[in-house]
Amino acid sequence: MTISKRRLGRTNLYISELTIGGGWVGGALIDQPDDVKRALVDRARAGGINWIDTAAAYGQGQSEAAIGRVLEDVPVDRRPYVSTKVRLDPARDTDFAAQIRDSLAASLDRLKMSSVPLLQLHNPIAPAGYGDSVTPEQVLGDGGILDIFDGLRRAGLCAYSGVTALGDTAALKTVVASGRVDTAQVYFNILNPSAAHPPGPVWSGQDFDGLLATCAAHDVGVMGIRVFAAGVIASPTRHGREIPITDGSDLMSEARRAAAVFDLLGDGHGTRAQTGLRFALAEPGIASVVIGLAEPAHLEEALAGAAAGPLPAAARDQVRALYRRDYGF
Repeated sequence: MTISKRRLGRTNLYISELTIGGGWVGGALIDQPDDVKRALVDRARAGGINWIDTAAAYGQGQSEAAIGRVLEDVPVDRRPYVSTKVRLDPARDTDFAAQIRDSLAASLDRLKMSSVPLLQLHNPIAPAGYGDSVTPEQVLGDGGILDIFDGLRRAGLCAYSGVTALGDTAALKTVVASGRVDTAQVYFNILNPSAAHPPGPVWSGQDFDGLLATCAAHDVGVMGIRVFAAGVIASPTRHGREIPITDGSDLMSEARRAAAVFDLLGDGHGTRAQTGLRFALAEPGIASVVIGLAEPAHLEEALAGAAAGPLPAAARDQVRALYRRDYGF
């Protein structure tokens, strides 16, 4: 049984419910030998997964290069879609246009592709002075980042553009509501579903204040990210690559909250990873969930979880009641 596909917003592309993530936290497309990477991608394709998400920053290009090697011999009409990202350095003297052009050219070279269906901004979006963030004005203004992306689209180097929806919640809503982006990668998991359920009780980390509703109102396709909270949800065993990426979250607090969730739900809905995955798949505002994988067994676990269907409403109600009790703390 292969997994289902959902419409990715106004792109009108149909994306599998699961997307293979090429990042460092999962690490399979960076750390595993090429024969394992190839077998993993082949198994994903056979299971109905039609999208791989990567970035120039993942393994300093290693993820993109591995995908290029793995897909090189796959007929074009049988390849999964591949999306990549560009991360800008706001402190560099080089203008954004040059950074974006250079980054995408290098990505396409590593991917062995002439274009990608989706190019995404990797930087957080927030008011000025926030780390390596860019401001809404830099994204939306005349000659800004999305104008540059539009030029790449006209040149045939990408079909659609999107953002990684991290940073300041109000700034993210401004960009999404502009109508200028086709997709957004939105933080969402069983510990912090605030992108779908405003106002939150006591969330673990940042309150995304119903960001998914803003995406839906503007037909922006959503990929859910950090469904496993960098592994904290998937397992009580730490792998050393856990990096909290939202304001106010920390590893110890997330681990305590995850333990409370699974003490409540038990194993009646699959493994911890499968339960977390099924929670995200129950959210209709998410077209696809990006999953990080460290080894092929994790893919089999995810495919089986998706095949079991969304987490039942009764279980989701139990978890919401736990939120209202502050996880019982």
